[in-house]
Amino acid sequence: MFQQLITPVAGSLALSTIVAILPVATVLLLLGVLRRAAWQAALCGLIVGLIIAIAVWQMPVGLALDATANGAVFAVWPVMWIVVAALLLYNISVVTGRFDAFRAWVLDYLPNDRRVVLVVLAFCFGALLEGVAGFGTPIAIIGSLLIMVGFKPLDALTFALIFDTAPVAFGALGVPITVLGAVTGLPALHLGQMVGRQLPVMAFILPFYVTGLYGGWRSIKALWPMLAVAGGSFALFQAITSNYINYALTDVLASLGSLVVTLLFLQVWKPAYDEEFAIEAHVLDAERTSTVSPWQGWLPWAIVSVVVIAWTLLNIASIGQQAIHWPGLDKAISITLYNGKPYAAIWGFQPLATGTAILVAAVITALVTGLSPAGFVRCIGMTIRQIWVAVVTVMLIVGLAYLMNYSGLAYSLGLGLASTGHLFILFSPFLGWIAVMLSGSDTSGNALFGNLQTVAARQLHLNPILFAATNSSGGVMGKMISPQNIATGVSVVGMVGQEGKVFARTFIHSVVFTVLIAILVAVQQYLIPGIIPG
Repeated sequence: MFQQLITPVAGSLALSTIVAILPVATVLLLLGVLRRAAWQAALCGLIVGLIIAIAVWQMPVGLALDATANGAVFAVWPVMWIVVAALLLYNISVVTGRFDAFRAWVLDYLPNDRRVVLVVLAFCFGALLEGVAGFGTPIAIIGSLLIMVGFKPLDALTFALIFDTAPVAFGALGVPITVLGAVTGLPALHLGQMVGRQLPVMAFILPFYVTGLYGGWRSIKALWPMLAVAGGSFALFQAITSNYINYALTDVLASLGSLVVTLLFLQVWKPAYDEEFAIEAHVLDAERTSTVSPWQGWLPWAIVSVVVIAWTLLNIASIGQQAIHWPGLDKAISITLYNGKPYAAIWGFQPLATGTAILVAAVITALVTGLSPAGFVRCIGMTIRQIWVAVVTVMLIVGLAYLMNYSGLAYSLGLGLASTGHLFILFSPFLGWIAVMLSGSDTSGNALFGNLQTVAARQLHLNPILFAATNSSGGVMGKMISPQNIATGVSVVGMVGQEGKVFARTFIHSVVFTVLIAILVAVQQYLIPGIIPG
């Protein structure tokens, strides 16, 4: 059994931490500074990771390749299977005219103001898509919608990525929280409540922040009533559902609640007309190719919401599931940081996973809208052409994440940050941020660093529930710079190969919001500790 090394660089934790972060730094450098394509950044990061894991952390070559392959397979199923199915649904909506009908609904029923459209679509509706599908799906669909109403592709993806942070911790009906409870041994109920006392603050801020980013201070002054209603209703529903109803339903109820409340508010309040932000004439006058009612634009998204929620509540995904022990890797490594605990490598294969639920929704949508079998096959071909580069990118980046986990690099990095004393309060959300940036999944980030957060918190006499929750709340801020999310988004809007531009636009905002989480954590730990459940 290979025993992970914690301080392989001159016996120094500080030096080992610096070396351990090099694969991550490689990805960040290539994406953010050199503006390389996401697959190139991910490939180079993986190569650096393999060299360091084998040469410095002394991981056997076979184990290193096994770990990478394990991550790549997980990236395909279930992660990218969800995205592929969701993009198939999107393409069906386009081919059958339902996407154009949705655009027509936006133009007919929302005020003639791109700022309003941005908040309603990217914040309220995007959160619903995140809750149902996640894994970059909202970025592709919302990005396409924003482009159709006049946004530039780079702006559309940037704003969609920033807005996609609010619902992530409760995505896929609360799976990230459930996993966090399992790996930490802390009550998932309390963890969900704690996250529900952190992220609502960010949810309230987001509409103001993005509107200011897009339209400046005068736009905030012009739209503040709607921004307060959108952000406030989402925050309120998120806090109430996670604390008093069921954290698994948080995303669905918060997004639907915010969407309904905001749309109702816009029936009684409308911003003053502003020519600078009015939807351009060529968009308003464009020929509507769809002959169906604008309200039918909601049909695909209503179908997928109902199917996925029912699928999850009925636990259909567990039917036929298999726990596949990864050959040559399962329990072949001991986690030194966790007292030599054998490191399991089990691929949970679910043929009826969430992606299959979305595929069922796509088939139902095709039948309801009258799409022919030949048209359905064409949609499949269109989806494959759009998404294959994103699939390769995600396989590489998640392979790197698994390699860092099994080799011990991630644990050296985590321990290094956890050993900074009470500066750990600042670094704690950045642990989750790094994990989600690499894996693209808050669930994976919680599985990686959730227990480390609780161990460090107890050593520093801090509240373990607060810091385990912070791993999730801080992690969601890494979603907006995750190569997985960005790659999925650019695959649909015609920006493949320009992931670096998107990354450079979102990086600073990702850091700003993670720092805000750190400040909030310090306030909750020292000034209002009574807010921590348990």
